[in-house]
Amino acid sequence: VHPNEFIPLAEETGLVVPLGAWVMQEAMRQHTAWRLAGLPSLKIAINLSARQFRLENLPELVAAALQETAASADAFIFELTESMVMQDAERAQTVMHALKKLGIELSLDDFGTGYSSLSYLRRFPIDEVKIDRSFVRDLHHDPDDAAIAAAVVALAHSLGLRVVAEGVELEAQVAVLEKLDCGQVQGFFFSRPLNADDFEERLRRELR
Repeated sequence: VHPNEFIPLAEETGLVVPLGAWVMQEAMRQHTAWRLAGLPSLKIAINLSARQFRLENLPELVAAALQETAASADAFIFELTESMVMQDAERAQTVMHALKKLGIELSLDDFGTGYSSLSYLRRFPIDEVKIDRSFVRDLHHDPDDAAIAAAVVALAHSLGLRVVAEGVELEAQVAVLEKLDCGQVQGFFFSRPLNADDFEERLRRELR
């Protein structure tokens, strides 16, 4: 089931809070298992929902999950959307600083599609921005999309942030993003979603 189908319903019913807690716990548990299995250091990105982000005790819940799973905080990146953090920017700053204090990295997802103020972008303690797939889809033949992607890359670099392009499905898109000096790309061009066992098998195969 595609996330576009079930996430809005989970948000509406409130089920996204226990669902999100399970996802976070499971990601941390899996990371510890991979570490104990001798796999190299990995970074796992976890999407936070708007409801999760509004929880008063979110930092405490994250700290408890890290302790329970024996996971290292610096192995995780929490992905937040522009609209989520701009709903209450002052409170968002407080929560983000609390998460950073735990050692969690922060990524601003869907960058360029919301209404974030550049002054807040400078003040938020984020580590990376993600170029939204809507700008990546046609950037290999649409000069306007390529220009937007180039601007995001330049802005991120000038602020000392990493930049990730999402939704990459074609080699031509990879070529353009390489020319733009985009540090990381993700998408179906590299792999469809994998379960944990298949991912581990692929990683071990590529490490040989």
